Amino acid sequence: MANPKKKHTPMRRDMRRAQNWRLELGSLSRCPHCGGMRPPHRLCPACGYYGAELILPPKVKKDKKEKS
Repeated sequence: MANPKKKHTPMRRDMRRAQNWRLELGSLSRCPHCGGMRPPHRLCPACGYYGAELILPPKVKKDKKEKS
């Protein structure tokens, strides 16, 4: 097995490792129902549709004044 002839410095090692550290932004597609951006093959967080089927109905906010 091949071995290095000289030890690489920590700076050289860290520079090599630093090239691939950042995360990539995942691809987004348009929701066919509401037109919002969402990850492909996922439920739309804005409207709750997956394709043409309603999976998760949108939450209705209740006012605090209407409790009594």
